[in-house]
Amino acid sequence: MAKDPNATPRKAGGGLARPVQPSAELAAITGSAPLPRSQVVSKVWDHIRTNNLQNPANKREILADDKLKKVFGVDKCTMFEMNKHLSRHLS
Repeated sequence: MAKDPNATPRKAGGGLARPVQPSAELAAITGSAPLPRSQVVSKVWDHIRTNNLQNPANKREILADDKLKKVFGVDKCTMFEMNKHLSRHLS
């Protein structure tokens, strides 16, 4: 199948690479500058590891400290639920 010579070339920077603005609550962990979503998740995981917030009995469970409680809205969540909570704090 031949490429359309009139097609507009695809631009990078959409989806996961597009910078998003963290809320004030999330900025306490990630900083206030816009970041790609992948970097937001990476900084949250850095915070979790630095503060030893994974449940030792179940590493998939995150035990929220005061900063994460403001973001998650719950005392604990699984790593799979984390992105749902984070998306509420990104615009």
